Amino acid sequence: MAYHLLQRDRGGAQGLSDALAHALQTIRHCNKCNTFTEDDVCARCMSTHRDPSLLCVVETPVDMNMMEQTLSYRGLYYVLMGKISPLDGVSARSLGLDRLLARALDGVIKEVVLATNYTNEGEATAHYIAAMLRPKGVTVTRIARGVPVGGELEYVDSGTLAQALRERKTCLG
Repeated sequence: MAYHLLQRDRGGAQGLSDALAHALQTIRHCNKCNTFTEDDVCARCMSTHRDPSLLCVVETPVDMNMMEQTLSYRGLYYVLMGKISPLDGVSARSLGLDRLLARALDGVIKEVVLATNYTNEGEATAHYIAAMLRPKGVTVTRIARGVPVGGELEYVDSGTLAQALRERKTCLG
């Protein structure tokens, strides 16, 4: 991309540079959910149309946006900005989980939905957070996993298929 801009679109390169410089000066973390915003508190956290008793924990702002695209979740969020990954030098302490704990124990939150990825690191992060919150009396749930909608069994890996079988539900109707 850099070579293309330098060779064929120097104006575009300058525009990109200016936009990045502006973002570095104006974008910060939301004081409530930790996502990126230009304000002290982001628009999602300020919305009166969201359920303040639900808090969904995700790894990244991209994950939060994916949850929003489902149009199925109307609660609030907390963005970890990472996951526990000892091999990468990321510990629970470096994720700032004390802020998440304070948010979850604010007296308004009734359920924390863990929506970390189903990787080893995401699972470890979800387990750590659940172990941290459950003794405090907060209901902790985990998003389900299994065969994707529209997926064909012959293309699903055996681990996902086994998990879907273990988490099967009674058919209604």
